[in-house]
Amino acid sequence: MFMRALVTGGAGFIGSHLVDRLVSRGDEVLVVDNLSSGVLEFIQGHIDSGAVDFHQVDLKDLESLKPLLNGVEMVYHLAANPDIRLGTRITDTDLKEGTIATYNVLESMRLANVEKIAFASSSVVYGENAPMPTPENHGPCLPISLYGASKQAGEGLIGSWVGTFGLQAWIFRFANIIGERGTHGVIFDFIHKLKADPSRLEVLGNGLQEKSYMEVGDCVDAILHVIDNTDERINLYNLGSNDTCSVRNIAAIVVRETGCEGASIEYTGGDRGWAGDIPKAMLAINRLKELGFKVNYDSEEAVAHTARVLIQEIMG
Repeated sequence: MFMRALVTGGAGFIGSHLVDRLVSRGDEVLVVDNLSSGVLEFIQGHIDSGAVDFHQVDLKDLESLKPLLNGVEMVYHLAANPDIRLGTRITDTDLKEGTIATYNVLESMRLANVEKIAFASSSVVYGENAPMPTPENHGPCLPISLYGASKQAGEGLIGSWVGTFGLQAWIFRFANIIGERGTHGVIFDFIHKLKADPSRLEVLGNGLQEKSYMEVGDCVDAILHVIDNTDERINLYNLGSNDTCSVRNIAAIVVRETGCEGASIEYTGGDRGWAGDIPKAMLAINRLKELGFKVNYDSEEAVAHTARVLIQEIMG
């Protein structure tokens, strides 16, 4: 069933891939993005063809956002601060770009009688020392980063709008999503470091950090698969892969794929890359698989694939 969909953050990394899928299946798509980290080029072809109606609007501006929800049937709320580390320096970043922005989206939906929302949450809401792999019913969720706190607050706001105003919601807790068009993250950083100095690669922490990595195409396909196959008032799903990959392995893969085999890999030490980083994380995806979804890439395959496409994008 085709519908009129609004994608917040639709010019961003994950958002632009979701827009590709929605356009390809015939949905009428509105994109709202302030372009603070989004890249208009990612969706320019869709804008030029008339398949996407683009609005450069900041979600913190409630009055500008409100009229855009008229006639919308489904909201995919992906906009957020993409850089977890930024919150350690500018501490109201995630409050504004995450929590307040999510409130504004929900309030605009309420006023326009839009009933369905899909929300990009994160594995970081589970906090530290969660069982691995972590199931959706783990709790209490005690995030240790400001980004994680904003995602948990977003989940809480959505739950309250469901309970109070009758919305229907799909909440997705993402593993580390990587792939083509990536604009941040460990692989992106490693490639830029080796481009600047092919003889040396600095790695934050001790390299033993270990997480699940999900390829972005798998991620957006999983989002749509879950929405098409579930119908509770609140549908909560982990999205990730079947395994993990360590930062040491990522460094070795990026060094290999860039052809910088002579580079020395130097670790800054400590068990995490930055304050608020969770050293080890893996999501249980049993519920996703029970819906019949198959993940195409395991973590290491996703890392190698991402390294290759980002090397082409960054190094030419």
